[in-house]
Amino acid sequence: MLTRTLRTMTLAVALAFGAAVPAFAAGPVASPVVAPYVAPTAEEAADMAYMREEEKFSRDLYLRFAEAWDRAPFAAVANAEQNHMDAMLRLLRKYRVADPAAGGLVGEFSDAELQALYTTLLQRGLGGELEALKVGGLVEEADITDLAISMAHTMKADLRAVYGNLACGSRNHLRAFAREIRALTGQSYVAQSMSQAAVDAILAQPWERCGRGW
Repeated sequence: MLTRTLRTMTLAVALAFGAAVPAFAAGPVASPVVAPYVAPTAEEAADMAYMREEEKFSRDLYLRFAEAWDRAPFAAVANAEQNHMDAMLRLLRKYRVADPAAGGLVGEFSDAELQALYTTLLQRGLGGELEALKVGGLVEEADITDLAISMAHTMKADLRAVYGNLACGSRNHLRAFAREIRALTGQSYVAQSMSQAAVDAILAQPWERCGRGW
């Protein structure tokens, strides 16, 4: 999975970063599409496992930032990321794929590259409120990209439905961090891994209802 955004982000985060959040739905995840069981390809299995741990990566960072900073998005988005983790776990169980996050404590990852990146981003985010919000935006941009990659790798309706709903949630999370950055600095959000045009197109759209809440 060397094309993964988070896995290739370690070099990017070595560079300096560029540049009241409304309540948003972070409730129960929509029920997955009911589909007959067809064994996953190796690529589909790898995608499911990676996205499960990537959602944990997001949740764990936001939990730590919520403890450090009194900023609205962190706790709310962490709760939403738990829903995303749960959605991925249901898929792993359905398709009999081992859970890479099983037994992992907050901040612990089976993927060594994710572990190293977590440490880097956590340290950056604990250095200041603005940096933590930028880390949140960076992670959500990466999630959106990685979910698009995963969706392109499968034609299974249930996988595509879950990935689509997770991406919808990540767009809302990006909007939350961008609005909080504007409230704190008065400045517009600057894209960090996606193109500025793609990020601006997301931010220009209103809050989305994703499944039954995401």
